[in-house]
Amino acid sequence: MNIFFFGDSICFGQLISPHKTWVTKIAQELEKLPSGEKIRVINSSVNGNTTRMALERMPFDIQEYGIVDILLIQFGLNDCNYWETDHGHPRVSKMAFKANILEIIERARIFGCQKIFLNTNHPTLKTNLMKNTTFSFQQSNEEYNQIIREVAKNSRTRLIDIELFWQKGIKIDLSLKNLLLPDGLHLSAAGHNLYFEIVFPIIKK
Repeated sequence: MNIFFFGDSICFGQLISPHKTWVTKIAQELEKLPSGEKIRVINSSVNGNTTRMALERMPFDIQEYGIVDILLIQFGLNDCNYWETDHGHPRVSKMAFKANILEIIERARIFGCQKIFLNTNHPTLKTNLMKNTTFSFQQSNEEYNQIIREVAKNSRTRLIDIELFWQKGIKIDLSLKNLLLPDGLHLSAAGHNLYFEIVFPIIKK
């Protein structure tokens, strides 16, 4: 069984040791299952990727393996960003983001993928207004998360609503500052642990 993780720095892990990332932890736990020797986990995630970039490399990083049994997709935190040089336009527009996610799903099914999971993105601490906009990165993140939910609902794809899980966890006993690195965006070791606790039981099942 081939299980692919296809995403950006949230799946890959940025500024943290590889063995502490949530994808690596999932791979390690899957190996302990009775059929673990038959499970192969491939992390085809790249720091800084948008869905546009992902589509360009999908033939090389996903399709070339032949059999894709399970695919977990997580993009959006780069797509929803507004660079100062973009003069008020997102790196990937909402319309294009939706179309790109749908095409990734469609291509995965064409190549025989049996189960597709689609993650929303966690809340961030980036609440200051972005250059040339009237809203914050976090507000943009929330809007793109809603697009992800709509795509999952309309494409028969299993949604893992990370944002909702985090919101519930933070209200109970967790601090967002502890779950994120000082940049207010990327996952700390605790953040990776929380992702693992959310995603692993679903993948295992």
